[in-house]
Amino acid sequence: MAGPLLSFTWTDHITGRQGFLVVDRLVRGVASGGLRMRAGCTLDEVTGLARGMTMKEALHYDPDSRYVPLGGAKGGIDCDPRDPEAYSLLVRYLRAMRPHIESFWTTGEDLGLTQDLVDRAAAEAGLVSSIQAVYPLLEDEAGARRRLGDAFAVEVDGIGLDELVGGCGVAEAALTALDRAGVPHTGTRVALQGLGTMGGATARFLSRAGLTVVAVADIKGTIANPAGLDIEALLAARDLHGTVDRSALRPGDHELPGEAWLSADADVLVPAAVSYAIDAGNQERITARWVVEAANMPVRPEAELLLAARGVTVLPDVVVNSGTNAWWWWTLFGDIGADAEEAFAYTRRSMRSLVERMLARALADGTTPRAAAHGLVADRLPVIAERFGWYR
Repeated sequence: MAGPLLSFTWTDHITGRQGFLVVDRLVRGVASGGLRMRAGCTLDEVTGLARGMTMKEALHYDPDSRYVPLGGAKGGIDCDPRDPEAYSLLVRYLRAMRPHIESFWTTGEDLGLTQDLVDRAAAEAGLVSSIQAVYPLLEDEAGARRRLGDAFAVEVDGIGLDELVGGCGVAEAALTALDRAGVPHTGTRVALQGLGTMGGATARFLSRAGLTVVAVADIKGTIANPAGLDIEALLAARDLHGTVDRSALRPGDHELPGEAWLSADADVLVPAAVSYAIDAGNQERITARWVVEAANMPVRPEAELLLAARGVTVLPDVVVNSGTNAWWWWTLFGDIGADAEEAFAYTRRSMRSLVERMLARALADGTTPRAAAHGLVADRLPVIAERFGWYR
């Protein structure tokens, strides 16, 4: 695949901080990809994320569905979301990017930002919606917008459906790998980095599937319990950034250093927080059999090669965490309604089918799941281009 179609670097005139927008591909004149905010965010990082979005869109293409894929894009802002200036910086970034959001970039929440915050800042920046570029592609715009709005209003046990559906997809990816290997859910141990939107939902679904979560890490460190953590209690004790109030810990819970989650005695490791969390140095600490990439680009390529040589399977982010993006479009285009059980069932079926095909191809080709996923994308892109057209 060629390089990105468009790449922008923006410098805030007040703080001097930088923001980025990379459009990897346009399909039908539109690209999809969230906006992240984190200290240290770079153009290279956003470029890689935009390429990943092109792949995620292609992987979920189904010619029998109403939803048809968009291109891939991503935005990023180099700022700690906890910074007092973060919100006003976000508004200025969206105001600067307004012409692109109005015409070809649909965006939403990502690392460091919630959808509520993006929506509020987008309105302040003068935008109709952060996904308004897709509206001209809808047969019934009013009905589609109403359906998506209704879906965002759905809550399950006090948590929004939009927050849960991505974790449902991550959990299903992990469960599919376990099932293919003949490993029972009960007794399988899990460690996670991150208990925010994606990590928290993943922990909930895995716990309810019978797995035992023995460690979770947040910005304050790692919380561990060999007998299993009370995930529901930890979720209830989170702040908006996924940091757990330590007063909610039980007597058997232990506070450990931040990277202790890596070496936890677990079968499944779920990096669900930041990019580049696992590198060539710290991968040596991993004893898990599977690494399930809930975050975007959490395992560096050189680390993945070393893990594969040790028999550790990395399930790639372009497949594992693609459920959230797909759910937006399944709902907006009308493949599913504003119903939690329908959304979870549709997500599970789609993710299980996709992971099954990826792992079967990896086995047949004697390669890694990531290489197999790239192969699936390569098969689909020419079909998408022929049917809908795209701009490289």
